[in-house]
Amino acid sequence: MRNNEVWAATMVGAVIGGAVAYLFFTDRGRAMRRQLEPALEDFVRELNGFRSTFQRAVGAANDSWKVLSDMVGEPSHTARRYPEGQTSPF
Repeated sequence: MRNNEVWAATMVGAVIGGAVAYLFFTDRGRAMRRQLEPALEDFVRELNGFRSTFQRAVGAANDSWKVLSDMVGEPSHTARRYPEGQTSPF
């Protein structure tokens, strides 16, 4: 690691450490943390909702692809990668 990289990592660590110390060890930091917690919980809830919606969309796309493949007459099983039914090259 070069000297500049060491200094950059040290500075980033110092800034993060200072922010954590402010949020956890000062009265104003604790008050700020209490204000941020509901917003963070809402954000996490929204992300979970988005993940659920995305998973449903992926499931619908997979089902649609299967129906389309069945209509075209393509076999529904996946092609084998290796000859004679091997699942691994070893």
